[in-house]
Formats: sequence, C-alpha cells, structure tokens
Amino acid sequence: MRRTVLLLSVLTGGLWFATALPVAATMELQKDAKAAAFEVQGCVYCHVEKLPKKGASTYNERGKFLLAEKDKRKAAKIDVQWLKEYVEPKK
Repeated sequence: MRRTVLLLSVLTGGLWFATALPVAATMELQKDAKAAAFEVQGCVYCHVEKLPKKGASTYNERGKFLLAEKDKRKAAKIDVQWLKEYVEPKK
C-alpha cells in the first residue's frame, strides 16, 4: 500500500512537472517581451491561435522569425530581444 501511494505521488509529480514546463516558458516569453516594451497582447503576438497547443500550433510571421533566429543562432531557447531586429512585412 505504501509503495503504491509513493509510486502514484512520483508519477503525479512528474506528470505535473512535465506539463507545467511548456506553459511556464510561454508565459515567461510573454512577460519578458512585455518587460522589453513590446506590445504583447497574448499568444497571437507570435501564434495564429489564441491558445496554441503543444506540437500543433501555427506561427504568424513574427513567430516564424523567432524560430528562424533560434535555429540561425543555434540557441537553446528564444530570446525576445531578437524582436528588435524584426521588420513587419508590408501588406
């Protein structure tokens, strides 16, 4: 009984941790962008969807730019300061 409770606790904690990381990173990016004086209004600043799903989200031009910069710079994560180099496409 004690072993089962311990196993369930570890699995639940691991599951919570695994699901919390992507959300925290997204919110962290939004907070960093707001702190850097970018006019972030939510996920649609870089995504097409209001609530993007992990692995199934689509990116707008700004999001594609950030992903390309991450690859180009071989960075481990996106740096919102790169947005200073972003130029809005002409419509």
